[in-house]
Amino acid sequence: MGLLAMILGLTACDPQRISELEEGVSTEADVRARFGEPENIWDGPVGRVFEYNRQPQGQKNYMITIGPDGKMAALRQVLTPENFARVQPGMAAESLRRLLGKPARRTPYPLKNETEWEWRWMQPPNSPMVFTAVLNADQRVERSGSSPDRGTEAN
Repeated sequence: MGLLAMILGLTACDPQRISELEEGVSTEADVRARFGEPENIWDGPVGRVFEYNRQPQGQKNYMITIGPDGKMAALRQVLTPENFARVQPGMAAESLRRLLGKPARRTPYPLKNETEWEWRWMQPPNSPMVFTAVLNADQRVERSGSSPDRGTEAN
């Protein structure tokens, strides 16, 4: 129960943390002071990208780009319909992870030789959704799509 409260507290603080940062001004140290250690750090074409995951309880994942000058170049919430549209058959699992961040859940289906990756997200204005990408044995996307998040509906 304490861990859940801590995680929910982290996601509730995100808007305040974001408002305290400014692209082109805030430093890597400022980002780490507000968000802590990133889940992952990716090398990108314009600097390093810090992944801040809010799955499985949250419905957002943040990618924060730190430019070569050590300043925050971009802060993006990546669980969006625009990014989901970029997920195409044949996409490698690492590219998928770089695009959307760590999934909320990975479910293997050994008999089908497939694994489902799921991300919880919010479709505006207020519809809880799940985006699912199905990966084949070669760890490439076979198909993907969104559906209502049944886990958040009232009983």
